[in-house]
Amino acid sequence: MMQIGYARVSRGDHQDLAAQLGALTSAGCEPIFREEASGGQADRPELTKAIKSLQPGDVLVVWKLDRLSRSPRDLLFTLEAITAASAGFRSLTEAVGTTTAAGRLMTQTLGAFAEFERAMIRERTMNGLAHARSAGRLPAGDRA
Repeated sequence: MMQIGYARVSRGDHQDLAAQLGALTSAGCEPIFREEASGGQADRPELTKAIKSLQPGDVLVVWKLDRLSRSPRDLLFTLEAITAASAGFRSLTEAVGTTTAAGRLMTQTLGAFAEFERAMIRERTMNGLAHARSAGRLPAGDRA
């Protein structure tokens, strides 16, 4: 069994991989795939390589769950790909993963809460825009 690390920072945010790399190295990950890309971006070549490198019994390890994905839907697709490789997943910071039944339940629960949070943010944003329109203040994208 190998622990394969995946570290990601968002492009253009002046973030550093050092903390992630240190934690993944301390956890015994080898190799560690590194990427600079938005978590919401569908095309993440290094994540694809990391998943394709998984062998049965391996575990893909990330520093934090949000390094793997920003959307619950993408998270579930990614976890399905890891499961299809007969491998597991583990997040160091949240101490969740798919290698145990309790970990699978926790991962699915976190995904549900993340989806709920995104829906609430969208709802608040839409309400704010509607209020601004009704008050005669048009958002920049609505101006002709």
